[in-house]
Amino acid sequence: MRDAFLAYNPPTIGDAERAEVMDTLQTPWVTTGPKTVAFEAALKARLEAPAVVALNSCTAGLHVGLVALGVGPGDEVIVPAMTFCATANVVEHVGAKPVLVDVCPDTLTLSPEAVAAAVTPRTKVILPVHYAGHPAQMDELDALAERHGLAVLEDAAHAITARYKGRLIGSRSNLAAFSFYATKNLTTVEGGCLTGDPALVEKARIIGHHGMNRDAWKRFDRSGTWYYEVVLPGFKYNLTDMQAAIGLVQLKRLAAFQARRREVVARYESGFKDLAALELPVELEWAHSSWHLYVIRLRTEALRIDRNAFIDGLKDRNIGTSVHYLPVHMHPFYRDKYGYRPEDNPVAAAAYERMISLPLHAGLSDGDVDDVIAAVRDLVALHSV
Repeated sequence: MRDAFLAYNPPTIGDAERAEVMDTLQTPWVTTGPKTVAFEAALKARLEAPAVVALNSCTAGLHVGLVALGVGPGDEVIVPAMTFCATANVVEHVGAKPVLVDVCPDTLTLSPEAVAAAVTPRTKVILPVHYAGHPAQMDELDALAERHGLAVLEDAAHAITARYKGRLIGSRSNLAAFSFYATKNLTTVEGGCLTGDPALVEKARIIGHHGMNRDAWKRFDRSGTWYYEVVLPGFKYNLTDMQAAIGLVQLKRLAAFQARRREVVARYESGFKDLAALELPVELEWAHSSWHLYVIRLRTEALRIDRNAFIDGLKDRNIGTSVHYLPVHMHPFYRDKYGYRPEDNPVAAAAYERMISLPLHAGLSDGDVDDVIAAVRDLVALHSV
């Protein structure tokens, strides 16, 4: 057993990021300024995006995206039950109703069949989540959106570098929101961005910076002017140069980060493939996952312990884990407000009861990964039926 506890998913931040932050502190700009602009340009190139606005979170991106699309009271937005609560919370924030539907059994991404059954005359947006970094079935979802005259807003919090049928997530004209939170494949500690059609992204930029007209950040620069106008009641969602400084370095390291993640995934696959008590995550032939999460599902009929006891066993062996996620329809707010029952989204509910997220990040050594594999295998051997 390991001597030291293996943290689940710490950020991979090094001397280069620290140096860039110190450089920022030597300039007049620590909030939104030239490094944020440079970060947006670098993101646009990396994601092959039509346009990008950097924001302080993926949640902000989803929120301003819905506002830019004109979603409001009386509207419905279709959201997968298997996601972080923010995906549904932003729908509540604009006064619309999140319609929580089930996910595909293999990838746990939004089920096109469930979406088709959930569309009503009030539906305005389909909001797929690229769960764990695996792309949702966008062709089928796009076809449904076109048939019913709906917008598509992608929650790409997990999906930087992911590809759907060869095309990068974030490179399409519909809006897509990314996260740069501390646990993500690329971090700015807190942060995110929104990509998509330039006109929509520019509208989102204004919404996310108090509703102030374009380039308002330049009002303190020699090239700018003090004068600005508020053209709509916006929000305080801008990214800072301090965060962008970290992001600029992280973008340069992203390819190496992703290569290491795939090495870890391959090592897990090799270490677990013979264990009938585990259902392993998949990468379908048309997909290129970003492998943000590595989520195993226990086949509990083959074990004498449940998921929670398995997690406790890993903790006893100094292995940190997490669970992604308690389905949204099972949270008290959504359960009580809309009357959801677990069985309303049975795939998501059943997956939740069996899932464990194992450590997956670029800082893992081969020894760390081997320790995780050994701990999981030990628990399976001890508790198999």
